[in-house]
Amino acid sequence: MKFILFCNLPYSFAILETLESQIKLRGYQYIWYIPKELEANISYEHYTSDIKKLKKYQADVIFVAGNEVPHYLRGVKTQIFHGLAGEKKGHFRIRDYFDLYLTQGRYFTDKFNQLRDKHKNFEVIETGWCKLDNLYNNNSKLLKYNLLKEYNASKILLYSPTFSPSLTSGDKLLDVINSLSQNSNILLIIKFHDKMDRDIIEKYLKLESKNLIIWTQSDITPLLQISDIMISDTSSVVYEFILLNKPVVTLNSNSENIHWVDCQSNIEVEKEVIDIINGIDKFKDKRENIIELYHPYSDGQSSSRMIDAVENYIKEFGVPQKRKLSFLRRVKIWKIY
Repeated sequence: MKFILFCNLPYSFAILETLESQIKLRGYQYIWYIPKELEANISYEHYTSDIKKLKKYQADVIFVAGNEVPHYLRGVKTQIFHGLAGEKKGHFRIRDYFDLYLTQGRYFTDKFNQLRDKHKNFEVIETGWCKLDNLYNNNSKLLKYNLLKEYNASKILLYSPTFSPSLTSGDKLLDVINSLSQNSNILLIIKFHDKMDRDIIEKYLKLESKNLIIWTQSDITPLLQISDIMISDTSSVVYEFILLNKPVVTLNSNSENIHWVDCQSNIEVEKEVIDIINGIDKFKDKRENIIELYHPYSDGQSSSRMIDAVENYIKEFGVPQKRKLSFLRRVKIWKIY
């Protein structure tokens, strides 16, 4: 079988890399698609930024961790998602590019099955999410030990806001983050979304604290593994942290299933974080419900299930030769690619 790992977003690398490992393990052929603007500092064996080359490649499967893929490329166009926040605009929008949706847990599977029954032009298989394989295979214990020792702290607090102007807390929590970073027991790490407004980032760069790190590497997984508490807003990364059964504090989240502390004011955010540090964890028992709904797979084998899923799809349906798209959808794809 021949695969395309279709990477058109900076944060898609960490999602697709676990699939690359599984494809290699099974001895299949593959190639990455990486647009020219993302080519810097990559070290993949096989990749191209040329859509014409992908067309000649004649793939059997295209894994996509984004919303669009050229409809004219051969292969089972497989949506594997780039987050767990189902309440975000567009998460359940059917754009007609995809033959197969590989869902993370029952919350997503049930909704996409309803949409499948309505649209009748794709299949749905629940596999778990490949990006989380590395989350469960915790190899960051030494990193945590070294950081706590270097900064003489006892807890690691992660601040990871979303970028969306209507949802982000980045422009609201500057003073709170500054205050918490002055606590000598806390090492505060900030991980901004790749699309975060640069003006907001600049404000945080001006903060002065010996216990503050702004993390610039694209993969947030090591931070999720080593952090004890997270501050965020309506970001899908909240669910990834919750899946590790750790406490979260958000500001004005519009998430559908909130099983963590959600605050309506800055003062409340700081108070709740301090309470958790002091051992008050109000949602410890309720987090299990989110884990069951959103991602019950903690075995680190979701990427393997995804490969199984596309193999079984092809055995049953073959490789689709074309997709029926509206004129506007076709025009959009031609403009992008």
